[in-house]
Formats: sequence, C-alpha cells, structure tokens
Amino acid sequence: MSSNPVTVTVAYHVVPGREADFHTWGWAMLGASARQPGFLGGGVLVDQEAEWHVVYRFATEETALAWEVSPDRVQWDVRTQGIAERAGRRSVQGSKQWFDTQGPPPPPPAPPAPPAPPAKWKLWFVNMSAVFPPVLLFNLIVLPYLGGLNPFIRTLLLCLCVTALVTWILMPRLQRFFKKWLYPPLQALRGRHKRRTV
Repeated sequence: MSSNPVTVTVAYHVVPGREADFHTWGWAMLGASARQPGFLGGGVLVDQEAEWHVVYRFATEETALAWEVSPDRVQWDVRTQGIAERAGRRSVQGSKQWFDTQGPPPPPPAPPAPPAPPAKWKLWFVNMSAVFPPVLLFNLIVLPYLGGLNPFIRTLLLCLCVTALVTWILMPRLQRFFKKWLYPPLQALRGRHKRRTV
C-alpha cells in the first residue's frame, strides 16, 4: 500500500430542507466507496449549515480518481439532482488531518435513520390550516352561485378547487413555515453537525 494516501474533500450546496436527504445520500455513497480498491475511510460534514462536505481517503490519487470517474460514482452523483449542487473538489496528499487508519479499513458507519414522522396531531393542525381557508371561501363566495347544480357536481367542483389550492399553493408554504416545529430531530441533527465542526 502507498505511504502517501490522498484525502479528497468534495463541497456541496444543499437545497434548503433537503439536508437529511443529502446526509443519507452521503453515507450511502461512502458505503459504495468502501468496496473500491484503496479506500481508507470517509465522512460527511457540514460547515456552519451553509456548505456540506463529503470527505474520503484513498491509498493513492489514482485510486481516488478511478472511483470518481467510474460509472457507479456517476450514478451516485445523478442522485443528488434536486438535493444538492457540487461546489468544488480539493485533494491533499499524505494528510493525516481527517483519518488515521492502520490495517484493513473499518466498515463505514451505517447511515442515520431518517427523522421520525411528526406527531399526528401536528399533521392534523397543518392540514386543517391548509384546508379550512379555501373551503370557507368556496362556501361563502362560489357555492351561492352553484345552488342549481346537482349536489354531486357541486361537491366535485369543491374538491377539485380545494385540493388544487392545498397541494400546489398552501401545503408547500405551510410545511416550510412549520418545518422546525414538525421535524425537531432534524434541527437537532444539524445542531450536532455544527458542534462537531467548531
């Protein structure tokens, strides 16, 4: 084995709200890296919640590059679409600052479990906040003009209008607004990353 290993740091800008998805992707990709010749270790780090880094170490620059240009790695990069955008790559030869392994590399850590779903009463509250306003407006403004319609048609129009407003306009905004309240474990995860990088 080469006495001059290389440590590679790949920076990513993660789409807000997709941090947990990127964290899971990073560890899964490192699990695939562990099966490559010359792999010595890796990790997923976050820098002040603004930039994420996937760090891995190979025995040589050649083995690191062989993994990065392999079809498997290309497929892993494709999976980041909509989650993160690659911002840069840096490699350091012979550095001991990230990892110090002797003998066979240890198995990569298991990816963390995804955040637990919110409590049902929280989901009920958010759903009610999204559904009640359009139902009220429809009943006050539109239904008085549809009194002569068949009840089936009237109810169908109500459902079509309300579900469209809730799905494409109200729910995405309410989920972003209540994100910290709905998913406190994710905020705790980001807090642990911040403490780790200080």
